[in-house]
Amino acid sequence: MKTANLSATALNASGPGQGGEKLTLSASQPTRRWQRITLGVIVAVSAFLNLFLIQQNGYGNAYYTAAVKSMLMNWHNFFFVSFDPGGFVTVDKPPLGLWIQALSAKIFEVLGFGFSGVSVLVPQAIAGTIAVYVIYCLVRRYFGPVPGLIAALALAITPISVTLNRDNNLDPLLVLILLLATWCVMLAVDTGKLRWLLLCGLLVGLGFNVKTLEAYLVVPAFGLFYLLSSNHTWGKRIIHLALALFVLLIVSFSWVVAVDLTPASQRPYVGSSQTNSELELTFGYNGLERITGMNIGGRNPTNNATSAPSPSSSAAMPSFAGGMMNEGGDPSALRLLKPELGGQVSWLLPLAILGLIAIAWQARLRLPLNRWHQTAVLWGVWLLACAAFFSVAGFFHSYYLVMIAPAICVLAAIGLVTLWLDYRQRERSDWRAWMLPLALLLTLAEQLYLISSYGAPWSTILVPLVAVLGVLGIAALIIAKLQIKLSGGTSKIQRPAVIVSMVGLLFTPLIWSVISLIMPANSVLPTAGPMLVSGGMGSMIAELQKANAGPNGQNAPGMPGMGGRRGGIGGGMGIGNPFGGEKSDPKTIQFLQANKGSARYLVAVQSAMSGEQLIIDTGEPVMALGGFIGSDPILTLEQLQQKVKAGEVRYFLFPSANAGSLKDLPASIKEMIEKMTGSSNFNPSSMMGNNGKIMSWVQSSCKVVPAAQWKSNNQQNTGAGMPGLPGGTAAGGPNAGPAGNMEVGMNNQLYDCSVTH
Repeated sequence: MKTANLSATALNASGPGQGGEKLTLSASQPTRRWQRITLGVIVAVSAFLNLFLIQQNGYGNAYYTAAVKSMLMNWHNFFFVSFDPGGFVTVDKPPLGLWIQALSAKIFEVLGFGFSGVSVLVPQAIAGTIAVYVIYCLVRRYFGPVPGLIAALALAITPISVTLNRDNNLDPLLVLILLLATWCVMLAVDTGKLRWLLLCGLLVGLGFNVKTLEAYLVVPAFGLFYLLSSNHTWGKRIIHLALALFVLLIVSFSWVVAVDLTPASQRPYVGSSQTNSELELTFGYNGLERITGMNIGGRNPTNNATSAPSPSSSAAMPSFAGGMMNEGGDPSALRLLKPELGGQVSWLLPLAILGLIAIAWQARLRLPLNRWHQTAVLWGVWLLACAAFFSVAGFFHSYYLVMIAPAICVLAAIGLVTLWLDYRQRERSDWRAWMLPLALLLTLAEQLYLISSYGAPWSTILVPLVAVLGVLGIAALIIAKLQIKLSGGTSKIQRPAVIVSMVGLLFTPLIWSVISLIMPANSVLPTAGPMLVSGGMGSMIAELQKANAGPNGQNAPGMPGMGGRRGGIGGGMGIGNPFGGEKSDPKTIQFLQANKGSARYLVAVQSAMSGEQLIIDTGEPVMALGGFIGSDPILTLEQLQQKVKAGEVRYFLFPSANAGSLKDLPASIKEMIEKMTGSSNFNPSSMMGNNGKIMSWVQSSCKVVPAAQWKSNNQQNTGAGMPGLPGGTAAGGPNAGPAGNMEVGMNNQLYDCSVTH
């Protein structure tokens, strides 16, 4: 029988074909000219999606951008990834990704472009583009150019990947590093040389220094792949893996240990930790809490990292309901298929799963594994490990899903070609010959479900379009396999049928990716595509939009603007929008700089999210008393009072004493917040832990600076405002406005603590 004309590298595996003929992914032919041109086009499309109009995203996530600016000021801040120029508190991530951004920003400065948002966004855009080429090379190495091109195209237009590539969150850098590590472990198996496995361990360790334990999601895949595929003896394989693990751990924890061994008085406080420890941050906030759910707890601030929790503060702290802290709802085996998450990354997930099954049945299982089963183990375990985490995790954001994107793209691409060969070469009496139409049908059904969740106009336009293309292609494949007589024969329609189906299946992800070019993303909680009309936090956002609308649809005073992909701030902050990258109020900056005197800090704020834009705009030290979201136990009230007395800090920018509360909100929103927090008596100030004492002291003891002295006229607002949700928690959907800390939308007040009551 004639073999299907689809190229792939020679595989040491085969399965029964029609009439006992071997089923092979043939061809170790050189890449053809049209394939090289196609690859160039795909990489160019990726670069365009990642870079075009990237400047409209401003400073991206200003929390990290402020840290980069601070890191450029001295080596001390650079090494410890200090959030602020004064070295008061660090950001909540390890250093490597931010070091890369700082290097990029420095290059821009040397070239005369100055510090800008683009300078910190470009590294991720470049990393995302390179990742598209690397994933082609990885698939091409085992399966040839055609599956490689499909995988590269799928990754290039994966919505959440494109959105993150245009942002300064660190995940694109991690994905590229792990893809390079994948290349190394494949070389270790193919060549038998230990150095490639050690390099793989080194790269995963570097990935750990980008996003900590998130990098370890792929370690089971790498370990099993080498253990079951290497031609070495079992003993040698285990020794090699132990050596690679040793390298991985040394590289992973070298910086963490260096920070923790540095005396606390000689470095910034470790942000988002409760004991001023990078190890605790790694295994707590960035580790176990991602599984169990976020608990914004508080401890008594102390210089002793082993202090016990304060019963009074801990009791007051909300333990948020795990499911509501996620943008994908409650833990579930089907969570990745829910609209909140599926619209980000799961467009080809059914095809990837059935493709994985098809890859596995191509040959009998024997050790060492052949190419088929090597692929199933490497990419299948990658997929399953990530899927398991996202199915059970109590606290994560939808943009973390970029970690599973490479596995979905690779398995969908290889699976499509494998299913195509099964379809072409197996008899119609063989059930495996029908798996291609089935896989396309299930993928089509999932996409129609996801699209319909977005409402008009998206569902109105895209559902019929995608359905028609998909049904036409699938129907043509069925007709051809049944050999129903048509004019011109049936064999000629098989390939166009698959192409038409795939065009339909790739169309919506492309549209969702293009939206990232048209509308700036919410840089704190970046999501791709338009806004969901229902489900999860999307319902809250819709209610907020209704409550936020004035008589002519304008934002009501004091309420956070939630419309659009980048949420606005209603008013009264006096420092600009900490989420949208807006400039700080010039009058605020002018007043603070003119009056701070010899104080070390320009101003003290409740959380990093309230001071990040001031740091970007001025480059001056801003004291974020509670770290990222305002709950870090950095100082006791007595320690702060000593700093005030010593003249280190004079001004405090806090919510006014009569700022808004939940009682001012519509009943529907209060009900949602109560469900999320698990309390009917939730008080936003409880999120501050012991820092609430500091805020109370400032509000009651320090002089209120009249708004006219430090706020521009258009910033002055007397509305009570609406208390936000904990910083970086849940967003309603791809269009949701930012979920900020409790200062967002509040009527902030400047206090002068050089004069106390």
